[in-house]
Amino acid sequence: MDCRRVQISDMKKEQKSLSSKNACKAAKAECKQSKGKGKKAENESVKTSDKLLFETSWEVCNKIGGIYTVLSTKARVLKEQFGDNLIFIGPDVWTEASPSPYFKEYKTLLKSAAKLTLPYGITLRTGRWDIPGSPVVVLIKFEGVYPALNDIYGDMWRLFGVDSLHCYGDYPEGCSFGVAAAVTMQALAAHLGAKDSDVLAHFNEWTTGMGLLWLRKIMPEAASLFTTHATSIGRSICGNGKHLYEYFTGYNGDQMARELNMEAKHSVEKAAAINADCFTAVSSLTADECAQLLDKRPEVVTPNGFEPDFVPSKRAYALLRKAGRKRLLEIAAKMTGKNWSDDTLIVATSGRNEYRNKGLDVFLDSMAELSRTGAPARRDILALVLVPAWVREPNGELLIDMNQNGILPVTPDYLTHRLNNEDSDPACCRIGQLEREGQLAGEGQVKTIFIPCYLDGADGIVNISYYDILPALDITVFASYYEPWGYTPLESIAFGVPTVTTDKSGFGQWVESDVAKARIESPLESLEKTGVVVAARDDNSYWDTVKTIARTLEAFSGADKQTVDACSEAASTTAALADWKLFISKYDEAFKIALQNRDARIKK
Repeated sequence: MDCRRVQISDMKKEQKSLSSKNACKAAKAECKQSKGKGKKAENESVKTSDKLLFETSWEVCNKIGGIYTVLSTKARVLKEQFGDNLIFIGPDVWTEASPSPYFKEYKTLLKSAAKLTLPYGITLRTGRWDIPGSPVVVLIKFEGVYPALNDIYGDMWRLFGVDSLHCYGDYPEGCSFGVAAAVTMQALAAHLGAKDSDVLAHFNEWTTGMGLLWLRKIMPEAASLFTTHATSIGRSICGNGKHLYEYFTGYNGDQMARELNMEAKHSVEKAAAINADCFTAVSSLTADECAQLLDKRPEVVTPNGFEPDFVPSKRAYALLRKAGRKRLLEIAAKMTGKNWSDDTLIVATSGRNEYRNKGLDVFLDSMAELSRTGAPARRDILALVLVPAWVREPNGELLIDMNQNGILPVTPDYLTHRLNNEDSDPACCRIGQLEREGQLAGEGQVKTIFIPCYLDGADGIVNISYYDILPALDITVFASYYEPWGYTPLESIAFGVPTVTTDKSGFGQWVESDVAKARIESPLESLEKTGVVVAARDDNSYWDTVKTIARTLEAFSGADKQTVDACSEAASTTAALADWKLFISKYDEAFKIALQNRDARIKK
C-alpha cells in the first residue's frame, strides 16, 4: 500500500495551522475538564439506557490480549443496562476451516442486517458472543476498504491533521477495520430506525482511532468515546529499553513518535483522543501518560473490572486444581527425570510476550535469586512462564515421552514447545543462560519451564485452557515495568490465587490506594490482608524488585495451610471489589459526558 499519494505539499502547508489548532483544542479541553465537576448533577440527569451503544475493537470475538478480557467480562453488565441495543463490532478474520470459537451466528438478528449492502464491499455476519450476557455482535469483512485508503488518508489529514505519510506494518489494516466499523455503525443505525443523535459509539485503542474520526465525518451527531488502554508511544518507549519514569515529564509525544518511527499510529491515536466526545483511560497511571504524550488528559478513568461468572464453583474449582496440578507436575517430571511431589509450590507468570514491559526479565531473575538463597531446600518450586511465543511445534521428545509413558531425555529440558526463534527469543535465551550458569540449582530444586503457547486446551502438551489451569497455581507473579492496568493479576486473585505485581501497573496502584490504603512492609502480611503484594519498581530499582519477589515467594513457600488459605480468601475478597457491577458507573459517567459534549459541539 503506497501511503505517499497524499499530497506532501498540501500536508506541509497545513501542518503548522493544524498543529496549533490541535494544541488549542487540547488546551480548551483541559479548561472544560476543570469546569466539568460543576456539571456533575447535570450529567446525572442524562439518560443513556435508551441509546444505541456500539462498541468496537480488534479484539471483539478475537482473543489476542487484555482488551478481549475487558470487553468480554464487562459485557453482561452493559447488556443488563442496554439489552440488545448493545452491539459489539469486530473483525471477521475467520474462515470455514478456522471459525471463531467465540461467535455464534444468527443470520436473522438485527432485522437480518447481514443482508445489507454497504460501501467498500463491506460484508456483515450477525450473531452473539459466547460469553456471559451473550451480547449481539457483528463481524465485518473490511478488505474492500484497502483500495480507498489513500483517499481516506487525505481526508483525515485535511479534517483532523492525521499524518499517515509514514505508515507501515499493521497501520493500514487497523485503519481499514476502523473505517469499516464506522460505516457499519451508520448503516445499522439507519437500518434499525435509530436517530443519529441516539447513537453512542465507543472505540478502543489506536487500531480503531481512524474509525472514530471517520464516524465524525459521516455521522457527526453520534456521540463518540475513545479509550486508550496503553499509548502507542508509551509502549514503544518501554519496548525500546528507554527509561519511561525517570524522564517522564521531559518526553514529548510528537518528538518521540518521529524518533521511534511511530508517527502514523501516534498521530491517529492523538487525533482520536482530542476529537472524541469523551476520552477515557483505564488507570490514573495511563491518564498521566496520555496527558504527557497525547496532550490531552482523559475526562474519565474507567478501571477494568472482572466478571465473577468466569470463576468456577467450589466443587469445579477443586476438580480443576487436582487435574491441573497433576498435568503440570507430570510435564515437569518428564522434562527433568525427577518426581515432583504434590507439595510442590507452583508459581507462574503469563500475559503478552513483552520481555521487559511485562516483567519476564524480573520473574526469571527472581527465580535465580530464590535458588541462590537456598529457600527451596524445604519445598520444591516449579516456575512456569505461560507466555505465547513464535511456536513451531510441540517438543517432539516430550510428546513421545508423554504418549509412551516413559522418561526420555528432553532437549532443551525447559521448553515444552520448540520455537522458530529459540536463539533470539529473550525469555528462552535467559532461561537457557541461567541453567548453563547453574543459577537455577539451589539446595533444593527451582525448575523454570517455558510453555510458549496459547493455552486454549489444544496446544498438544498441556491441553488445558488458561482459566482451567489457573486453579492449579499456588501464587502468581506479574513484575510489570509498563502495565496500564494489569488483567493477569486481577484474573489471578479472582480465582483465589495470591499474586505479586508492581506499582507500575494500574492494578497495583489501585490495590495500594483503594484496597490496602498504604504499602505494607511485610510481604506475607500483605498477602494475608489483600491477597496481593505490590512491589516497588522504577528505572533504578531492578534488583531491589527481584529481591522483593524472591523474599515474598520464600515466605509464602514456608507458610502453613491456615496462612495460605487466608491469603487465598483475601485475594478473592479484593477481587470482589473489582466487580464490573461496581466499576461500570465510570462508564455511565463517560456516556453522559460524551452526550453532553456532543450536544455542545453540534450547537456550535
